[in-house]
Amino acid sequence: MKLTDKTEKEQVAKPGLRHVVEYVFVRGLSGLITLLPYRAALFIGWVVAGLSFYVFRFRVTLAKQRIRQVFGNSLSENEISRIAWQSWRNFIFCVTDLIRLPCITKTWLVDRTAGLQSVVEIMKTHCATGKGGVIACPHMGAWEVAGVAMQVMDFPIFFLTGKQKNPLVDAYINRLRGRTGIDTVQRGTLMIKGVLRRLKDGHLLAFLPDVRMATEGLPVKFLGGEANVPAGMALFARQAGVPIFPSVVTRVGWSKHAFRICPPIWPDENISKREDWQRMTQHVFTELDRAIREQPEQWFWFNKRWILDPL
Repeated sequence: MKLTDKTEKEQVAKPGLRHVVEYVFVRGLSGLITLLPYRAALFIGWVVAGLSFYVFRFRVTLAKQRIRQVFGNSLSENEISRIAWQSWRNFIFCVTDLIRLPCITKTWLVDRTAGLQSVVEIMKTHCATGKGGVIACPHMGAWEVAGVAMQVMDFPIFFLTGKQKNPLVDAYINRLRGRTGIDTVQRGTLMIKGVLRRLKDGHLLAFLPDVRMATEGLPVKFLGGEANVPAGMALFARQAGVPIFPSVVTRVGWSKHAFRICPPIWPDENISKREDWQRMTQHVFTELDRAIREQPEQWFWFNKRWILDPL
């Protein structure tokens, strides 16, 4: 089984004119969003979301098809349109959160995040054992806030990072995350040892599990179909002897969030590695399936690679 995908093998692209134009636009918009109060910054995001959704209709038809595929005739066209719009708006708001990551403080989080204290207590109890863990957080609501919340609340968390197609924007995003103090491990063939070392040292890995692998991964039942997803989350947990915590950060209205974490699933040394990877991964996706069905507008239905597409 391959643990890397095509994007991890690509060479670093040299910046072209299009990359420079995109970078200048992103930096200009980022500067404005950083200077504005949070709700004013979200208003800018709302305008961008409205233009791209209602005027340019960026992947709108595709997103609605996916919602129908999962929910069938149980939703009206108006409900499907509402879910698609709020999903896209939440994504743009999440990008706004990403730009403002260095502005996030402990006071800001406590004031705006329901359930945060409960999550902190659960993770404090676990971290007191000296073991690390994998926090599996899907592309729901305000996923960029999840990792930073753990960092700001003084937990030793780290990310796996890939590369954006625009190398200038990629470097800028990495700088944004770096300003929060969060450690990162670059995806690639040499990442496994670094990840395992950190997990065994008691660190927490923030992992986005709900992506479709371009090469053979693990098949799981998800949203009424079968998804081919990364094995890395379960492989890391098994080899390091640490649990996986399914978790969800949703957006409440515009400017508030709700953070919840599910009971962890631990590796089982009494079964084979492959069987254990499958068991843990399916458990996580069963929890995510439940969360998405409860609040479908919180999930990102616009992903370029549809998770239920066959391998």
